[in-house]
Amino acid sequence: MKAFIKEWGLFTLIVIIIIISRWLIWSPVTVDGHSMDPTLQDKEHLIMYRTKDIQRFDIVVASEPDGSGKEKLIVKRVIGMPGDTIRFDNDILYVNDKQMDEPYLKEYLEAFAKDKLQDIYSYNAQFQARAQVSTAFTVDTNFQPSFTVTVPEGHYYLLGDDRIVSQDSRAVGSFAKENIKGKIVLRMWPLNRITRF
Repeated sequence: MKAFIKEWGLFTLIVIIIIISRWLIWSPVTVDGHSMDPTLQDKEHLIMYRTKDIQRFDIVVASEPDGSGKEKLIVKRVIGMPGDTIRFDNDILYVNDKQMDEPYLKEYLEAFAKDKLQDIYSYNAQFQARAQVSTAFTVDTNFQPSFTVTVPEGHYYLLGDDRIVSQDSRAVGSFAKENIKGKIVLRMWPLNRITRF
């Protein structure tokens, strides 16, 4: 018995620690769809850290009901914190009347200015059509390029990085703090795109 514990004790302890930490601290997540392109791509594998310490521009995992009432996990970026007034004016973000930079949008903003993303969206005719009728990269549900939202206390305003494609707080409203499961800290797959966030 002592020989078994000596040989397998450390290994068993490590396995137990990994299992407990997986349950309490972190969780694997898979990107489903194109709403976070190009930052995160469809089918990429991520690690979510379970925390309630959420900051503006964190990429988070949130839950919302799907069509059948079951929980669906989505990956989006935090744009508005509790109590914020968010305003978009022709692709410029203002938070509480202060202009904010969104460097993660640079590639798609340039592509929108060039050809309304027609080349990038060549894989999906529906995305191309939606981009064609958009007067800006970030529009509200009525395709208006200027809109203002006040985030309720205890809620977060979440948007996808691909604003043309993403179904997010513009359509479903803000997300309560209890619906934020954690934030993305690592892309672990594919190997050539491993990144810490």
